[in-house]
Amino acid sequence: MFVVLLTYTAPIEEIDYVLPDHADWLTKQYENGHFLASGKRNPCIGGVIVTRPMARGKLDAILATDPFALQHLATYEVIEFSPTRTAPELRPVNEAVAH
Repeated sequence: MFVVLLTYTAPIEEIDYVLPDHADWLTKQYENGHFLASGKRNPCIGGVIVTRPMARGKLDAILATDPFALQHLATYEVIEFSPTRTAPELRPVNEAVAH
């Protein structure tokens, strides 16, 4: 499982211009079953994505298709973690405790 921290590297006006494309990209990732949660950071300096378990290379390939990445508007810090506890409603997506 991964937590991805996006940090904007461009003025918010440029981010806002590409935001609809980024939102469409997020929708596609949810539809494909890759992401569990996402949202803006507070203060609004970027975003956060929580992914389902997957290979790191697959995640890197997915992130490379984000319009923010394609237009060099954000950087990505990827944090891998192995949850050992999960709320009951998340157990089906946590391979570590689902068995």
